[in-house]
Amino acid sequence: MVEVTTVQALELIASKLTNIEARLAGVEMAEVELDMSAADAFIWQPEHNRLKPVPHVSRVPLALLQGIDQVREIIEDNTRRFAAGLPANNALLWGARGMGKSSIVKALHASLVEEGKTQDWAPLLLIEIQREDISTLAKLLEKLDKIDARCLLFCDDLSFDHDNEAYKSLKAVLDGGIAGRPENVLFYATSNRRHLMPRDMIDNERSTAINPGEAVEEKVSLSDRFGLWLGFHKCNQQDFLTMVRTYADHFGLPIEDDQIRAEALEWATTRGGRSGRVAWQYILDLAGKQGRSLA
Repeated sequence: MVEVTTVQALELIASKLTNIEARLAGVEMAEVELDMSAADAFIWQPEHNRLKPVPHVSRVPLALLQGIDQVREIIEDNTRRFAAGLPANNALLWGARGMGKSSIVKALHASLVEEGKTQDWAPLLLIEIQREDISTLAKLLEKLDKIDARCLLFCDDLSFDHDNEAYKSLKAVLDGGIAGRPENVLFYATSNRRHLMPRDMIDNERSTAINPGEAVEEKVSLSDRFGLWLGFHKCNQQDFLTMVRTYADHFGLPIEDDQIRAEALEWATTRGGRSGRVAWQYILDLAGKQGRSLA
């Protein structure tokens, strides 16, 4: 009799543990309420099925981004239309490293959030997705479709290597799937590669395939699904010096023109090239030497 009771007790304990485990799993996979008062920027964490708030985004004011006036005007107009609830294009920002591709997305978001406070616009959220999580994009879009906000979905440094099949998920939600992307979502990506894949990958596909054109068409057509292709190219010397001077003036760093020119050009030479990132790194060094904070 005691033995039966023991078995029954063990079964009861096992049943309760199973129920607890199921409830915990349900909590983990349940839809997480999005608190838009906590932040206007979030990071997608698919392993936890949640959008993590980012109260303080690392960015610079839009006016400080120099040397990219033409592309800035195009992407700003496109983003403003989206924020206002009008049709807009997904955008691929590609080109030289350190020329402000990701900076302009973050700066535009901040600028339009402020502008939206004086307009009858829905909240504008910046949501970052890591390129390693592109395969979960459909799951994220299902969540964003239920949000009463305009969602600027952003993937920095997007590219695909030889064995990466995640580009198929991106193609489907950008343009080709049955559901497509929700009307309240716009997708921006930055990349050093115009076609989001290495050149040797394209050349290898063409050289080994029976039909070289069809072999790469599926992968190359991914970039065609972005309505805007905006190229960021290496800056010339004058643009570089303009960037440096703009930063110095904005942060109140006292330095004569001749000195800042000589130091900035030497700094660029030691870094092997000129770019917005190199200009910012020089300003960090200059501010440190002067004992000044850039906060």
